[in-house]
Amino acid sequence: MSEHTYDLIVIGGGPGGYVAAIRAAQLGLNVACVEKETAMGGTCLRVGCIPSKSLLESSHHFEHARRHFSDHGINVGEVEVDLPAMLKRKERIVAGLAAGINGLLKKNKIARLNGTGRLVGEGKVVVANADGETELSGKHIIIATGSRSAPLRGVKLDGDLVGTSTEALSFPDVPEHLVVIGAGIIGLELGSVWLRLGAKVTVLEYLDRILPGIDSEIATEAKKIFEKQGFEFRLGAKVTAAAAKDGVCVVEAEDMSPITCDRVLLAVGRIPNTEGLGVEEVGIELDGRGRVIVDGSFRTNAPGIYAIGDVIPGPMLAHKAEEDGVACVEGIVTGHGHVDYNLVPGVCYTNPEIGAVGQTEEELQDSGVDYRKGVFHFRANGRAHSIGSPDGKVKVLADAKTDRVLGVHVIGPHGGDLIAEAAAGMAFGASSEDLARLCHAHPTLAEALKEAALAVDGRAIHA
Repeated sequence: MSEHTYDLIVIGGGPGGYVAAIRAAQLGLNVACVEKETAMGGTCLRVGCIPSKSLLESSHHFEHARRHFSDHGINVGEVEVDLPAMLKRKERIVAGLAAGINGLLKKNKIARLNGTGRLVGEGKVVVANADGETELSGKHIIIATGSRSAPLRGVKLDGDLVGTSTEALSFPDVPEHLVVIGAGIIGLELGSVWLRLGAKVTVLEYLDRILPGIDSEIATEAKKIFEKQGFEFRLGAKVTAAAAKDGVCVVEAEDMSPITCDRVLLAVGRIPNTEGLGVEEVGIELDGRGRVIVDGSFRTNAPGIYAIGDVIPGPMLAHKAEEDGVACVEGIVTGHGHVDYNLVPGVCYTNPEIGAVGQTEEELQDSGVDYRKGVFHFRANGRAHSIGSPDGKVKVLADAKTDRVLGVHVIGPHGGDLIAEAAAGMAFGASSEDLARLCHAHPTLAEALKEAALAVDGRAIHA
């Protein structure tokens, strides 16, 4: 078995892993990055964020051409879906970005090792692939192995008709009836893709609401909009079984008649990838949900081993993993690294988009914080009307005493982009007055954030 020595070994080539590797190389470390898949980028790039957004964009164009071009005086005749071409576009984008990451690793002189990494002792990692095993030695090791789709008892995944988000990104044809188990972000985004392309979409959710974790006022607004688009929601549905037989899927839930459909998408969350990693062998502690326990500097209880991203507590988001990676490496090299998880924005790329940063109204109520709220609807925004997307609102939550912004929640056109201004402001301790006093270009969607900030003090101009 050959052996190689590095300053830092990163296990995982997703957003957390490759970003950590690049930042470490920038800081002068000799770095190796281990990734079991042929393509770099992890779940996010290969079978997650990027391919889903590609299909969301393509399906949005199809729906817009079919339903809304005539509103603009554009007549295109009958519009048809070329699904193979749509899927090829998605694959081209993924392949191009994956190649770009390989280029970044080469540029930063990072050793790229293809294979499955396993911890075998202090400072030791074995990489196994079809050609055999390679042993790596490193002063520091970062676990960045990400997460995978969570299973659900009774749901028999077959990798085809009953599948996870991975399968739902590559359906060979548009299903007549798709059942989505779970009304979270992944389920609603991929449900939106196939709904727009012509499928009937039924969403089963165990809770009495959609979008768990999202501000409830925003989630309630979203449900109304999505139902108008054609989504069918069945809340309080405890799924007990789902399986495919003879090309047909049957889904069963308590107090509900069985549903027969073409395909089933299981989207009930994600769980950390720690199996087969060797955490038990080196004594790394996990919590009750299988996540690696770390301190404020991302250190595990095992000497020299750190963990970032989806394998540790916190939002399971690609950008959170990136920030973890940078902070972890900077902590190793400089002694200083920090991520404020309260300021990690979240986005649901449905139509309209949902963006959020900071605390929800329910969280403020539960913690007894005295707050004020400002709301502004996009129906009073000129730019929203001009682009044909007047649905939704912006909500600003501010401390009643200090006026410091505690949370901002958007459902509306380009909500994922609008939330960036709120996140930047909150990072610098902005008050609602600060946001309200900023001069925003007109006409822009961002004016809705200004107006919502004005509304905190009852001063919205266009409400």
